[in-house]
Amino acid sequence: MLSSFLSLVSANEHDLAESQFSGTWKVQDTEGNAFEITLFPSGTAEADRAGEGMTGTWTEEDQSAVIEWDTGWTTKITKTGDAFVKTAYDRAAAIPTNTSVAEKVH
Repeated sequence: MLSSFLSLVSANEHDLAESQFSGTWKVQDTEGNAFEITLFPSGTAEADRAGEGMTGTWTEEDQSAVIEWDTGWTTKITKTGDAFVKTAYDRAAAIPTNTSVAEKVH
């Protein structure tokens, strides 16, 4: 049983390591201030927005990286044609609270 679980975890890490979303992304917050989001192959995420350290987890769904932050917010980085777009949703939002260009920097 444990070996089955570990093989699933290892397979997920391998898939995320090969994901086009794994890496560091430059985006903007609601004030237009640039900050970076890092998506690790382990499925964890970190960001430093205006000095606020954020941590969370991410998964790949269709053409998006979906990040669930410890703050309760959700961020999506979505491939749209040849570009990427970041959308952010607060806990109660049905529509994005913020949208910006997302640029992969490493």
